[in-house]
Amino acid sequence: MVSKAKSSSSNSPKVTATGRAWQRMLSGRRLDIIDPSPMDIEIEDIAHGLARVSRWNGQTKGKYPFSVAQHSVLVEKLVISIAPNLDQKWQLATLLHDAPEYVIGDMITPFKGVLGDRYKDIEARLEAAVHIRFGLPATLPDYVKKTIKRADRMAAWLEATQLAGFTEQEASKIFPKPRGTPATLRIRSRAPAEAASQFLQRFAILGGKRKISL
Repeated sequence: MVSKAKSSSSNSPKVTATGRAWQRMLSGRRLDIIDPSPMDIEIEDIAHGLARVSRWNGQTKGKYPFSVAQHSVLVEKLVISIAPNLDQKWQLATLLHDAPEYVIGDMITPFKGVLGDRYKDIEARLEAAVHIRFGLPATLPDYVKKTIKRADRMAAWLEATQLAGFTEQEASKIFPKPRGTPATLRIRSRAPAEAASQFLQRFAILGGKRKISL
């Protein structure tokens, strides 16, 4: 369930030359997309949004799209399997690794490349604000980034070959199968409400509810 509306940060959301640069969330927050404040970020908004953002532009098998919320939970599970001694706060960072997409959506890698540095800058600002909101450093250590990236690639392989219609041979030409990718793990798409609930459960288990209160 989305939290009750709360007052936005004291700074007014920016307006660009082409209009407003903020989005109103169901919590009542107004998140400035260009200069996001941690004070305007709520985990319920993130879970709600990510559960409705489709991976692979929706080109997946199943009754429901495979959501970014499900992908995030999958990546966190894979990180535990490859780095069982990783500190819990970095597991939380893994769960939140695609959190900016609740605002800017999930774009396939080739299109991100076309958009270039401007997209990456906006994504990085949102990521830093999310991290600060939940008690994480704005920038993660390199070894944590590499661990998350490896698990992310594992998830992409599993999604591609199980849900997105890629053969293993075809997938290997685009994103080689990472070493240690589990051979027996099976994934399926879930309804948005179920995906959001699963995401929030992992967030709570990883101590997210005990993070800083703004």
